Amino acid sequence: MKSNVTLLTLLFLSLSGCSVNPTHDKPNVKESAYFGEQPPGLVPKIFEPKIVSPNGEFESGTFTPDMQSFYFTKAIGEDNNRGFFVIHKENNQWGKASKTAIRWPQFSYDGSKMFIGKMYRERKGNDWSEPKSPGAFIKHMAHGRSVSASGTYYFTGYKERGVVGALYYSRFINGQYEEPIKLRDDMNQGEYIAGSMIAPDESYLIWSVQRAEGFGQSDLYISFKEQDGTWSKVINMGATINTEKQESSPQLSPDGKYFFFIRGDWHINGSGKRVYEGKQHWVDIQLIKNLKHKP
Repeated sequence: MKSNVTLLTLLFLSLSGCSVNPTHDKPNVKESAYFGEQPPGLVPKIFEPKIVSPNGEFESGTFTPDMQSFYFTKAIGEDNNRGFFVIHKENNQWGKASKTAIRWPQFSYDGSKMFIGKMYRERKGNDWSEPKSPGAFIKHMAHGRSVSASGTYYFTGYKERGVVGALYYSRFINGQYEEPIKLRDDMNQGEYIAGSMIAPDESYLIWSVQRAEGFGQSDLYISFKEQDGTWSKVINMGATINTEKQESSPQLSPDGKYFFFIRGDWHINGSGKRVYEGKQHWVDIQLIKNLKHKP
């Protein structure tokens, strides 16, 4: 069984708006919005924009919904300690990356809120408000939350299952968030449940979990919402996404073209400390659509 410290590495989360809008399997043009990187097809590839990380230290990042800013982490120094950075676009050109105190932000699909930990900030022009709490319902949240376009929270909580965790959701009703509701038992099987990501329209949910039938460490699983509002059976996202390594931190691109996640493993750094080293990968969003229609 992996150490509980595994859970700390699954904080790399983020949100961006998405709609299913596939590209070709082998595109011939570069995506200027993605720092000029060659876009992926239906096979995931490492996302490592040279603009933000010319020496290859880049780990993962998150675009703001307007795709004018990019918050990211990279390993720095001899011990590969994690540093937090942001880069902004001005006059349709990316500027220089600078350090930031903001760690692992997520954003509402309309860009009006920034989520950090259990708090959120509201957009105020070019700035953000002081941190606010959405309510007591979030007190048991552990690693990561995802908020749909309608404002429903999906998150991992430790209220009942201890370090194993469980998936919950909470809707905004009559001016406040309801008491969290745990998702179906078969969606909560396995260990180290973390990093749930809800589609903007709540048509599917993706999360990471370690299961006996998986490929090794934590894998990414998906469930689609049926027309009657129930969730489909849980689907392992398959060998194209999951490997013997640890897959986690699912997110969607603001333009609806790509699915991002982190793939990594554990190593001993120069100080003899056991640390997680992962790289962000991206794949055409068509892969998710294919899973929905796969027998």
